[in-house]
Amino acid sequence: MHSSDLPLLGRTALVTGVSRRRGIGFATATRLAALGANVFFHHHRPHDLDHPWGGDDLDAVRAGIADALASGAVSDDAGADLRDATRIEPLLDAATALTGSLDILVCNQAMSGGDGSIFDMTADRLDAHWQANARATLLLTAGLARRRRRELLGETDGDSARPGDRIESAGPFDAPTGHVIWMTSGQGHSAMRGEISYATSKAALAGITRSTAAELLDVGIVLNTVNPGPVNTGYLDADTTDRDLSGVAEWIAGTPFGRVGRPDDPAQLIGWLCTDAGSWVVGQVLTSDGGFSL
Repeated sequence: MHSSDLPLLGRTALVTGVSRRRGIGFATATRLAALGANVFFHHHRPHDLDHPWGGDDLDAVRAGIADALASGAVSDDAGADLRDATRIEPLLDAATALTGSLDILVCNQAMSGGDGSIFDMTADRLDAHWQANARATLLLTAGLARRRRRELLGETDGDSARPGDRIESAGPFDAPTGHVIWMTSGQGHSAMRGEISYATSKAALAGITRSTAAELLDVGIVLNTVNPGPVNTGYLDADTTDRDLSGVAEWIAGTPFGRVGRPDDPAQLIGWLCTDAGSWVVGQVLTSDGGFSL
């Protein structure tokens, strides 16, 4: 096999939110594996057990990722509720221990469900979605960035920056030292009724992408955020939905390609962004929705 067929060979990826074979996380993990990466994946099955689609067989998830690995590549996994901030660093440690390095971080974990409209909003709902979706993503990214800075500059103490301040850059770089992918949603394109807490947490990530990307470049890490658009991970199927599907079939028939997204659609984009070929794309919020938002 030509090396260009495995552009991520020798690199190690941590993908969070990989609990179900129908999910974007699983599609992303298998895509990165198919591109040659070693894959450490995170899961939190109790979240799925609270939803109509239920929890998947984690052994089957493991087997699916293992089957996608290139020859010689390895995988492992760990479970954690990332609303608990004390689980962030141990997860990064475990992912790094897989091969001794961590090159790619895909923050796909998300709390869905348990939300509401602005009329029945509560502090607990806002906090739970913020903790799982936004805070965990920022803490995972910060943890990776600090590790990279220590590797490059040998520094162990963090800086306290004032607004507008820059810290010392370790660059310039011949190539990125790592890639980070965040996941947002479609809150910037249309209303997300009944998902105000979820949309708020995802909007925060989209809104802070450019500022965070600028700082990460000081250690050579490339950050982009992906909006996968409407992707059927089971919530649009009658037997596993968490919403009213009245009129959905007619709506789907009227979309540009007569279908909503499949998990592999955003996974293809994420995989490319993590390769050298996609490394000139920096600090962007990219929508992958087949023209749905048009």
